[in-house]
Amino acid sequence: MRVIIQRVKKASVEIENRLHSKVGQGMLVLLGIEDADDPGDLEWLIGKIIKLRIFDDEQGVMNLSINQIEGDILLISQFTLHASTKKGARPSYIRAAHPDKAIPLYQSFIKQLNAQMNTEIKTGEFGAKMQVELVNDGPVTIIIDSKNRE
Repeated sequence: MRVIIQRVKKASVEIENRLHSKVGQGMLVLLGIEDADDPGDLEWLIGKIIKLRIFDDEQGVMNLSINQIEGDILLISQFTLHASTKKGARPSYIRAAHPDKAIPLYQSFIKQLNAQMNTEIKTGEFGAKMQVELVNDGPVTIIIDSKNRE
């Protein structure tokens, strides 16, 4: 699993020109699920997201987690995070999980992330064409890959 986490002042997602979800201060999390992912990747990644200290404390130092600031999370599924650009100009998505595997992992991700949050997370819609809008705060953008645990 691969995520791009953006610290935001606000973020929203529209589907078919209608507001689907919006959040205030917190994180926009773009989630890509690959064919090799399993529940262990999911648990590890959620632990990282919940504990990630990217929010400013009283001294302006990034020292606080999402729950410490009582922030929001907007979670968006994004298979293109597993694009391979090794050959040619057209990305290949062969590593991205097919919906029959990705949807149950995505739903489990939502359920387990919700269980560890102080507030209910908001989501997009798996497989939908979405328009995502955000105000990146910082900017702060973090990439985490469960297959490259650094």
